[in-house]
Amino acid sequence: MMEKPAEGVANTLHNERLILLILAAVQFITIVDFMIVMPLGPQLMRTLDISPSAFGLIVSSYTFAAGIAGLIASATVDRFSRRTAFLFLYSGFLLGTLFCGLSMNYPSLVISRVIAGAFGGIVGGISMAIIGDVFPDSRRGRATGALMTGFAIASVAGVPMGLFIGTNFGWQMSFIALSLLGLPVLALAWFALPVLNDHAVDLRPSTLTSLRTTFLHINHLNAFALIIALTMSGFLVFPYLSVYFVGNVGMTEQQLPLIYIAGGALTLVASPTVGRYADRFGKLLVFRAIAPISAVMLVLITQLPAGAVLLTICVFGTLMVCNVGRMIPAMAMVTGSVLPKNRGAFLSANSSIQHIAGGAASYLGGLIVVQSADDRLLNFGTVGTIAAAFSLVSLWLAGRLRLAEELVVPAVDMSLPAAAEASVDAGEALVACIEPDQSGELESCSV
Repeated sequence: MMEKPAEGVANTLHNERLILLILAAVQFITIVDFMIVMPLGPQLMRTLDISPSAFGLIVSSYTFAAGIAGLIASATVDRFSRRTAFLFLYSGFLLGTLFCGLSMNYPSLVISRVIAGAFGGIVGGISMAIIGDVFPDSRRGRATGALMTGFAIASVAGVPMGLFIGTNFGWQMSFIALSLLGLPVLALAWFALPVLNDHAVDLRPSTLTSLRTTFLHINHLNAFALIIALTMSGFLVFPYLSVYFVGNVGMTEQQLPLIYIAGGALTLVASPTVGRYADRFGKLLVFRAIAPISAVMLVLITQLPAGAVLLTICVFGTLMVCNVGRMIPAMAMVTGSVLPKNRGAFLSANSSIQHIAGGAASYLGGLIVVQSADDRLLNFGTVGTIAAAFSLVSLWLAGRLRLAEELVVPAVDMSLPAAAEASVDAGEALVACIEPDQSGELESCSV
């Protein structure tokens, strides 16, 4: 019987550039679908006659639906090939986006956002699982950076174009155009994506065991905590920036695309550079260099003076670069923190937690900010300070992550109770077996 090729050898059989192109295109479409709602905030609030809290529900409905769907997918997604899961979820997302374009009132839009979120929220996790299966750790940071260019292009081209279409033809047309744009990508993915089913063995664990493996592994919990901190720091602020720019800074709705063009252009240049630096100098080092700058920008952008349009563009562009720049090494570390056989379930759960945290942050931000009679947002500086605190906490959380390959076999299925028991007595050999030292090497076991 022919032996199964090693992971690194098998990866060379795939067209890596074409895979990255497809995943980046899907990333572009899903990001535009999610982001377009936020800059359309002033128009949606005006045409649908809704309050800021009701607008916050439009944003949160997508994220909460994605979170719940991700929890369900985390127990089942690894039973299917990456290609099958990807095509099913992406097709459902395009259908939900089309429903958004066909919505004529607030309730139907919220329901459509739930459908789009339930499918689209998991696509990102499957995309990262494909990256993890195809690219070894030595090139995973670069591949993640290339994938993140979808976010940059979405900002520099997708969102401004969506705003232009929404402003001139109605907000529904933005979603209809996006769903039509996604059809050729779906066809290309159908023919070009590899099956990637090495993880789907004949004997899979039960759903309860799969959930336990995903949510009770100490290294997974460290990864989830990092993602929660990063997501909270972003979604406390970003959903309300367009309303803040118009009401507080004094920008017009027609000027809003300039913000996203500038930020997206900078991110487009920075993303691959950050990915290369992460692979060359270490992902943790690059993350710790960027995250503090992000914290400073979160404070600055929520305390901008009125009329400072040029300053607003500069601060927003820097914030977007820092936001994507810290996520590239963070996601590369998170992807490497789980074994390949559990990667699909883990990253689906990670996507779920990320969206739930985003929805919670959006809701929390809506509770803190208050819209005055002249449409200004009050208490936004407080929101920025809280967001900056989450960004700083992520510095400590990132240091707790370990590569899955660094952990010995008994630690793979280590549960929370076992980890807690091991941490009580630092002299037990179990701790020496699973905890790397400062150099990253595993300490030897002692009796």
